[in-house]
Amino acid sequence: MRILVVEDEPGISNFIRDGLREESYAVDVAENGKEGLELALINNYDLILLDWMIPGISGIEVCRQYRKENTSVPIIFLTAKDTVD
Repeated sequence: MRILVVEDEPGISNFIRDGLREESYAVDVAENGKEGLELALINNYDLILLDWMIPGISGIEVCRQYRKENTSVPIIFLTAKDTVD
């Protein structure tokens, strides 16, 4: 299984990446929305872990643009927000 992690906090992305790799997943990491969207569009992922608030293109916009091209890959949003507005 190949997973894309789009997260701008290195401590968080490294923790997630390392944990997933220990479980034998192939993991790519993007540090901003533009890079995340580019990777998502040129590679075949089984899952995308996407931070809600990332630099450049927001996580929501990355999801919107990606969904125009691919509707079948699951996306799990990561967020530090304490409420859903």
